Amino acid sequence: MDIQTNWTEIRKHFNKCFKTNFHVSIASVDKDDNLTVTPIGSLFLNSNQTGFYFEKFPTKLPENSKDHKNICILGVNSSTIFWLTSLFKGKFESYPAIKLYGQLGDRRKASDIEIKRLNSRMKITNWLKGNDYLWGNMENVREITFTKAEKINLGKMTETL
Repeated sequence: MDIQTNWTEIRKHFNKCFKTNFHVSIASVDKDDNLTVTPIGSLFLNSNQTGFYFEKFPTKLPENSKDHKNICILGVNSSTIFWLTSLFKGKFESYPAIKLYGQLGDRRKASDIEIKRLNSRMKITNWLKGNDYLWGNMENVREITFTKAEKINLGKMTETL
């Protein structure tokens, strides 16, 4: 999967993932070369193979980035209707999962546009008690530059993608 050619489809896929999961999983490597996975509910992909996430709760990713900048992000479309329809048809019409490889960049203050993107995504949960706790006072983002994309291969079910 070519990251530049397929970037629009990749972005659409990750938007679907947030509608069904509210998070992606980011794998990183610690200073002892141990793998760890961190759920992130605030990843945003830009139009140019870059992205960012709001860094309020993660502790392992910032620590791991000191020694190992490389990460892998897994986004899975967990929609029950998507999966049942695909199983019925015997094939997926769109990607069930995509992995993005990249490098963590600098932590910095979030821009007004980035905060607006977060607020727009989380608008549906504004009235819920936990919304402010999880997504309120988001001030810092961590930049990501993506270098490679990989679709998840599920045999005949994904061979036409």
